[in-house]
Amino acid sequence: MKKLLMLAVALSLSAVPVSCKKEIGKLGNTVLNAGKNEADAVIGFNNDFLDSYKRTSDHVESILKYSDAAVTKAKGGDVLIMPMVTGSLDYAIGKIKEVPSGFDKNKAAIEKDFQTYKAKKESIDKKFEELKSYMNAEDFKDDKGAKAETLNKEIQADAQVLFEAGERIVTNIKPATDAAEETILKDHPMKEYIISSKKVMNALDNAYDTLNKQHDSSFNAAEAQKRYDELAAAVAQNSKLDFKVKGTQYTYKKTDFESINRNAESFLDTYRRLIRNAKDSGKISDSDIRSIGYAYDAVLNSYNIFVK
Repeated sequence: MKKLLMLAVALSLSAVPVSCKKEIGKLGNTVLNAGKNEADAVIGFNNDFLDSYKRTSDHVESILKYSDAAVTKAKGGDVLIMPMVTGSLDYAIGKIKEVPSGFDKNKAAIEKDFQTYKAKKESIDKKFEELKSYMNAEDFKDDKGAKAETLNKEIQADAQVLFEAGERIVTNIKPATDAAEETILKDHPMKEYIISSKKVMNALDNAYDTLNKQHDSSFNAAEAQKRYDELAAAVAQNSKLDFKVKGTQYTYKKTDFESINRNAESFLDTYRRLIRNAKDSGKISDSDIRSIGYAYDAVLNSYNIFVK
């Protein structure tokens, strides 16, 4: 499953005077005309949903691995250790009380998909608990794994619907959140550093997406190297910036900004190793794609800490 580039929207309007009057489209005007409170609500929903979706994605993907292994074991296959399932704690979703009106024409679609997202999230957890109980009691010895197979199919189907709904929400919240972020960045002291860092994140996502596709198909060294060079250039440019901002309330952000660059450099180190190994073997290994995934998460987390 491809990781989504889940970027938190930069800070809060409470930290910045709002003076942007630039024409940014209907959704943008809706946010601007609604004022500070509505823009804050849009940003809050964006950040809370992305936090929830990332945690839920990791949790559900670990359940999918457990579910597949359960079927193998229940059918008499060799499974030495059942996969670990990551924690399901999701405080962010509890913060979402409603879909803000600032999403305008996309609001109804977001509401519908958000209800689907919550329902499938709950359904998957319930079916996982049922499957876990079944496996712990070794009930598969009575039905030759039939229930494990049924639950696995149901979990897989629910997960597909959950991910599709989540991706549509991410797409539909983007126009209004981009407008709110543009409003914030108009006069923000960290504007230069946020925009430059976002270029790093966009190049990071392009690179990771390319590697994921090649892992699922065939390795293309030239394409992988091109994405590497684009990311390396963005990281080099970002690293050249000397973090100096007006206002002592932002001085602590220098460490967060530098963390983005350190983790991005580490990602590039892992990327070079992946390319070298793939050239030797002719394919991207499961181990290397996992390593690049961990490195990706480190950069993403650094960015989100920086802009929050």
